[in-house]
Amino acid sequence: MNLQLQRPLAFIDLETTGINISTDRIVEIAVVKIFPDGEEQRKRKLVNPQMHIPKASSDIHGITDEMVKDAPAFKDIANEINQFLDNCDIGGYNSNKFDIPMLVEEFLRAGLDFNLEGRKFVDVQKVFHKMEQRTLSAAYKFYCDKSLEDAHSAEADAAATWEVLEAQITRYPNIGNTVDSILAFTGEEKFVDLARRFVIQNNIVIFNFGKHKGKSVEDVLKLEPQYYDWMMKGDFPLHTKQIITNILNKTLLKK
Repeated sequence: MNLQLQRPLAFIDLETTGINISTDRIVEIAVVKIFPDGEEQRKRKLVNPQMHIPKASSDIHGITDEMVKDAPAFKDIANEINQFLDNCDIGGYNSNKFDIPMLVEEFLRAGLDFNLEGRKFVDVQKVFHKMEQRTLSAAYKFYCDKSLEDAHSAEADAAATWEVLEAQITRYPNIGNTVDSILAFTGEEKFVDLARRFVIQNNIVIFNFGKHKGKSVEDVLKLEPQYYDWMMKGDFPLHTKQIITNILNKTLLKK
């Protein structure tokens, strides 16, 4: 194994009803977990999204309403997935912008606060885009000289992502062979909420959207507390709402 790990690295891939983090749902989840000694464990689950899977989505991943009608809802497998990911860093392909936010949103809907603190997030797409600018199927062909069979099958995609990272480590010695060295190369994202509605500037959490973009979240909540109510009623991800609630509570404690 080329990659040197200090703790397990779990590659995740999701198939979903669509790409809206707030309103769409997971229909399949696969995790390929790599241990520091090279041991590999896999977990794959079909998930009943409890909503219709649009044909446009089924055409991509091949999963239909009929296929998941007897599958468990995410809330029924949330604890199992959470335990499988315990003490793992997370890897994936475009995972920082889609799979991880979507997964965290599903955990929050299930009443579980998935712990992000101390985890590292390795998005293999970021290495690829810095070097080659291609898709996962092209990356798999380019780095591994294989055709990606069953593309958009969650397990196949997660496993292919792991193989691509192994090949990238061999091809690009300058990225190193540890999670830390890869993040140093790609740039470790420092986020407040997974939807990037808030960012940190000069150690202050500021809005990254809307009429208050660039303003301190804490200052806005003091001067315009109704903005909090507007966000809580709006179509924002649960994780974003959780973060602004935490900021509001800290602001109230300072009074």
